[in-house]
Amino acid sequence: MPKKSFDIMFAGVGGQGLMLLSAILGKAAVDAGMKVMTGEQHGLSQRQGSIYVHFRIGEPISPLIPYGKADMMLVMEASEALRYIEYLKDDGVVIMSNRIMPSVIETQSVAMDKSKKQRYLTIDEIVERVRKVTKRVVLLDSLELALKAGNARTENSVLVGATVACEEFPIPAEEVRKAVLALVPPKTVEANSKAFDLGFEAGGECLQA
Repeated sequence: MPKKSFDIMFAGVGGQGLMLLSAILGKAAVDAGMKVMTGEQHGLSQRQGSIYVHFRIGEPISPLIPYGKADMMLVMEASEALRYIEYLKDDGVVIMSNRIMPSVIETQSVAMDKSKKQRYLTIDEIVERVRKVTKRVVLLDSLELALKAGNARTENSVLVGATVACEEFPIPAEEVRKAVLALVPPKTVEANSKAFDLGFEAGGECLQA
């Protein structure tokens, strides 16, 4: 039976703006005449807890993506990719920021380790583990690109741009751009537009490599 939806798993931590990212792509899909279904978990957002969004375009029968069926993962905090990697299909695409924000539990365990043997997971270790599932990993320095765009808070637009650069992504790029510019604060429109372009360029280069 052919797959009836294009499925994206969003992952990050509270305070990064994951819900805005979901709203942007949702608006773009609806404006393009597509059906969208989402399942969100964001109760821990005020504590920088793990948050995620199941985002499904097409004709899904449930808002939740089955394990091993996500076409893409869009990850705002790198270690969260490991928490939800079981949702990704074997040849799926991972668009991932290189930002790492250790959880309170991890910070405590490292700080309290008198032997100094415990340490934080590195970005190289995270990418190595993700690549055991898929080789199609786009790693971005989203903060650097956001700063280049003129506003550190435009990381969402960087990642959205990189996502749109993936050729199988079904929403037209121009609809996504319109949604970005419609939903961000008016005074940040120029910076977000530039951030989108920088992300699109970086994502396209990575996917072609």
